Amino acid sequence: MHSNRNPRPLSSEERLRRLLRDVRTCHACPDLPLGPNPVLRAAATARLLVVGQAPGIHVHRTGVPWNDASGRRLRMWLGLAPAEFYDEHLVAIIPMGLCYPGSGPRGDRPPRAECAALWFDRLHALLSRVELTLLIGRHAQRYYLGQRCRVSLTETVRAFREYLPEYLPLPHPSGRNNAWLKANPWFTSMVLPELRHRIRRLAGHGVQDGAAAETEIIDIEGQ
Repeated sequence: MHSNRNPRPLSSEERLRRLLRDVRTCHACPDLPLGPNPVLRAAATARLLVVGQAPGIHVHRTGVPWNDASGRRLRMWLGLAPAEFYDEHLVAIIPMGLCYPGSGPRGDRPPRAECAALWFDRLHALLSRVELTLLIGRHAQRYYLGQRCRVSLTETVRAFREYLPEYLPLPHPSGRNNAWLKANPWFTSMVLPELRHRIRRLAGHGVQDGAAAETEIIDIEGQ
């Protein structure tokens, strides 16, 4: 005798796990210089979404997002320990390009546009608990803010309050931006305190204000 009962509907977490499995086996860009290796993390309970540019070569090799000097600086900005930052139930990490795009004359190439077209709508639909999205770099800001972007990254970051509470634009924590950080001290005095305040609320505990305010010179690979 066959049961007439309908199968149990999948939870958001189960649907997201299945989608992530599909994303991680994506081969839409066979011409990538080191081959496809999508790097992302997410859970349906995540309250913070980190959107960077694309994995650098070290991240490509390890499969761990922000696993480089840029990531160390970013975690200091946020005031999160590695265990907290990599807790996918709190922090989702989905860069604009999911695979290493290769290097160009001025560093890593831009993220591939195929990722957003193929996956972003489906991923966002299952991340309904995200309260704050960090837009790191110009590519993320243009995609998520559209015409609300200012003429430059500097002006977009300076106008960060206009995009809250949904988005918070940031410069890339790359060592290549050390000169930018020195030329724009308002980022440390104005943006980082607001960032840490909102991370504190999302994480439900105090963050390391002093450590997060540091912007020391570090050599990095792109993320």
